[in-house]
Amino acid sequence: MIVYHGSIEEIRNPDVLHSFRPLDFGKGFYVTSVKEQAERWALRKADIYNRSVGIVNTYTILDQKDGLIEKRFDEDLAEWIDFVCRCRDGYDDYLKYDLIVGKVADDKVFRVVDMYHSGIWDRDRALREIKAYPSYDQSAFITQKAIDQLLIFESSYEVSNGR
Repeated sequence: MIVYHGSIEEIRNPDVLHSFRPLDFGKGFYVTSVKEQAERWALRKADIYNRSVGIVNTYTILDQKDGLIEKRFDEDLAEWIDFVCRCRDGYDDYLKYDLIVGKVADDKVFRVVDMYHSGIWDRDRALREIKAYPSYDQSAFITQKAIDQLLIFESSYEVSNGR
């Protein structure tokens, strides 16, 4: 399967060391199977770092998860939203896993998670709202072992925001 990572540089040898803050699934190296999602992230990073182009890195992800502990959030949104909130609160539950796969809390979904996380909405309301949005996927490589075993760099290409 082909996956993508949006950045401001080519990343032939990804690592978990450059993950500077916990995201939806904690600190790790994140990829998606949705090319447009990676392109948007690359452009966002280019804007943040005042660059004229972003870089989308393309990898093959292997299906040989021998000895790796994987956590998948498929349809259980209640477990997913609680896990995301715990990661954002700084808990290290994610460190039990080598690889975590599930939905992305994009800008719209992030607002829903934030409303739930802050106590403004209860879980049922938040889950109803999340189901209304299209979903994107993400895979978080938590350990270097998972990256080394599963990801193969294929290529990279530039995306421009027209500046």
